[in-house]
Amino acid sequence: MPPPRSTRSTRSTRSAEQRSLLLRGLLALVVLLGAGTMLVTTEPRLGLDLQGGTQITLEAEETPGGTLDDETMDQTLEVLRRRVDSLGVAEPNLVRSGSNRIVVEMPGVQDPEEALETIGRTAQLTIHPVVGLAPPEESVPPEGDTEQEQTGELVLPDESGQRLQLAPAAMTGEAINRATARLDGQQGLGWHVSLDFHDGRGWADITGQAACAPNGDPARRVAIVLDNEIISAPQVTPDVRCNVGITGGTTQITGDFTEEESNQLALLISDGALPVQVEVVEQRTVGPTLGQDAIDASVLASIIGVALTGLFLLVVYRMAGLIATIALAGYTAIAYGLMLAIGATFTLPGLAGFVLAIGMAMDANVLIYERSREEYAAAAGTKSPVRRMQNAVTGGFRGALTAIADSNITTLLAAALLFALAAGPVRGFGVTLSVGVAVSMFSAFVLSRVLQQLTFRGVVARKPAISGIASIGRVRQWFERRSPDFYRRHRRWLVGSLVVLLVVGLGLAVRGLNLGVEYTGGRYLEYSSSEEVDLGDVRSELAAAGFPDAQVSSTDDNGISVRTVPLDESEVGRIADAVSTAAGGEVEQLRSDLIGPSMGNELRNQAILAFLLAVLVQVIYLSFRFDWRLAVAVMAGLAADILFLLGFFAWTGRLVDGVFIASMLTVIGYSVNDSVVVFDRVRELRASHPKDPFFRVAGLAILQTMPRTINTGIGVFAVLGALLFLGGGSLVDFALAVIVGSFIGNVTTITVASPFAVLLDRKWPGAARPKKKKRRDENSTGAVV
Repeated sequence: MPPPRSTRSTRSTRSAEQRSLLLRGLLALVVLLGAGTMLVTTEPRLGLDLQGGTQITLEAEETPGGTLDDETMDQTLEVLRRRVDSLGVAEPNLVRSGSNRIVVEMPGVQDPEEALETIGRTAQLTIHPVVGLAPPEESVPPEGDTEQEQTGELVLPDESGQRLQLAPAAMTGEAINRATARLDGQQGLGWHVSLDFHDGRGWADITGQAACAPNGDPARRVAIVLDNEIISAPQVTPDVRCNVGITGGTTQITGDFTEEESNQLALLISDGALPVQVEVVEQRTVGPTLGQDAIDASVLASIIGVALTGLFLLVVYRMAGLIATIALAGYTAIAYGLMLAIGATFTLPGLAGFVLAIGMAMDANVLIYERSREEYAAAAGTKSPVRRMQNAVTGGFRGALTAIADSNITTLLAAALLFALAAGPVRGFGVTLSVGVAVSMFSAFVLSRVLQQLTFRGVVARKPAISGIASIGRVRQWFERRSPDFYRRHRRWLVGSLVVLLVVGLGLAVRGLNLGVEYTGGRYLEYSSSEEVDLGDVRSELAAAGFPDAQVSSTDDNGISVRTVPLDESEVGRIADAVSTAAGGEVEQLRSDLIGPSMGNELRNQAILAFLLAVLVQVIYLSFRFDWRLAVAVMAGLAADILFLLGFFAWTGRLVDGVFIASMLTVIGYSVNDSVVVFDRVRELRASHPKDPFFRVAGLAILQTMPRTINTGIGVFAVLGALLFLGGGSLVDFALAVIVGSFIGNVTTITVASPFAVLLDRKWPGAARPKKKKRRDENSTGAVV
């Protein structure tokens, strides 16, 4: 006799749960083993602020008319920046020094000579019709004087040594859209560079003119010249018609290249030509800009902060908190291993992205546990304690899925745009944030779930008090007793918030921002000491002398470099006195140069563009997932966060530098994440309370998500508070900015985003209202009613 259908269904469900648990467990084990392998076998790539690097000083040749102008030097700086990025050097630092010098600092460069050869080439690429062979009696013009004054033609040797007489350039490198290194074994080209032109008509004209010459005639060739050297002079094939040429706008540069040579040539052409010739005048090794004492203090602070976070989770969630702590440890190992695998560079802004991702990973666990508590309380009538616990665990993950997914997807969209469009430290932030967020979702839905399913059974299910999810907690009890109607007068919330923002934002007009060297430029000072000097002592003396934000690093032969904001001569003297005091004797000043901002106009504009597009994409996504009113409300809260943080830094006079940008991006991530969690609950409550006015739904969503907000905030503060009080260097400013910004982000969700959503719903009703499903009238002929 077959078992009852209900019994078969129960067995099938249990079998599916066991298979799911097995698959998740195997996946988690494989990922952890892979991460552990990377941790043991791979050394991290550290940025300039953590390990120092190679410093190269380039000097631009002056134009015949006199001093180089600023526009030319700025253009040269940006071309060099693109070349350094193309070399795979992450987080480089490039600044103008004086009127005609550029200082390039590259962390972790393995072969400085190769880097020099690439970044220092002028890379002036031109394409010339070939007139014919040069007469034997003519000599090759000296380098730099290849232009013939009478004819305007060039005489250059080709790959075989034949001297070709070339007509004036018909095309330049500006006509090239893209250069790509490729390997073609079928046609015997080997490694070559493929060129794609913006407009193929110019190339068709050149090749069409060459095709009119007989086969074998030198005039049937086209010469591609790089820095007055013919790198390829191919002959137009017989199938090309006279005055028609090669259409399609593509060609290949061949020349028996190796893979390395073709890649180097492609990046030189793609990144553009230097507008002026540059010469290497100095090459040296520099130490980290963030001192070892600050690094050690920050590492200790991070360890203490993480330990405090784990302790807090244990106190609040008991067994679930222990699981969350283990999952966070696994998350840290996986994320760190993945960044090692992709070769990410670890810098202070990158670590900022990592801190944000850790906070989001913890927030995901807190969200799941709070939903599990709700599910456990709702299943009070369940007879089986084991089944009640399993349902609470499953329901917690299911209920938190959309909130976690939406908040992480919005963050990933922003991170992807920062990586694709920005450069420098902003791009580094995008890399580490993308990795961290992706791994946090894996940690929450795979690793943490496996641990819960293995733990929340047996004794834990029969004695649920030790699980940590069997009671809703005192915080939730307190908020459940509050009335959800506090948004009935939503305009009062908005007016009060506006007044506060105006007072804080007034600091931008009254005091302005204290911009760092990255944005204003400043002074570069270099000293030499007879003995090695402790850089920590130098920083302490400079802070006592009134220069707490000066960047200090070591150079070759006991050298000390100091980079500050613009100074007058008396301030330069005070810095020299401070360095002498730290050195215990007189020091010799070697350099005192004015330097430009490392965040140049192009880099700054790229960052602003990436940020604006990130906001736009988030609005579009949230409009699709939620409702356009809620999406606009999220961005209103975000704008309030940014204004408040800028005003806070203006009133307090704290330095706005690259670290501030990292902290600002971190605050934006926390703010959007908090608003998304609240509005995800709004969407859920709107479906379950369709007759309630929207202001009550919004208020209820705030009250129900407040325990998660408080618990996540305390956990994040544990890490950032330790950095604030125990950390060193710029991490203190970072921690302060994120603590203030994340707190304000939570406040603006309550005081700006939510009441603004209520205001929009009053004017355009329908915010987060579930769409009615279309149904068919069975008595009709199929018309939708």
